Amino acid sequence: MSRDVVAASREEPGRDGLGLRIAIVCARFNDHVTVRLLEGARRGLAECKVDDADITEVWIPGAFELPLIAKTFAESGDVDAVICLGCVIRGETAHFEHVAGQAAAGIQRVALDTGLPIVFGVLTTENLDQALARSSDEGAGENAGEEGARTAVEMARLIAQITKSHS
Repeated sequence: MSRDVVAASREEPGRDGLGLRIAIVCARFNDHVTVRLLEGARRGLAECKVDDADITEVWIPGAFELPLIAKTFAESGDVDAVICLGCVIRGETAHFEHVAGQAAAGIQRVALDTGLPIVFGVLTTENLDQALARSSDEGAGENAGEEGARTAVEMARLIAQITKSHS
């Protein structure tokens, strides 16, 4: 790896998403939270200058299904990154551990298997208040969807830079 690539990793990254094709996969389960994450992802991509025509959005049943659809997008060759959005709130059963853990493991596996940025934008919270705090409206605080959009653009550009320097 060249010194330029390593040095760039310590600086504030450029987040120019112009020309990047991004898929957003959003879970319907807990949609009172995930719609806020989707709005944040849209804001983040707009901030990074990703053209609306280059964004594909799909809704799926829940967080457990995110890895399969992310893999389908990644293998299609039609996108440069996939943002996975979901919300799993702890309840009184082991359901939380199974869904949150498998969603995280599956999303990571898709990224490693395909070499494409697959962004984990799944909230795993103890309660609804925490989920709402991490999916806040514009200007009101933290939004994991918005952060996920920036991450998708940064990672797509970094991977392109690294692979270009080795070709």
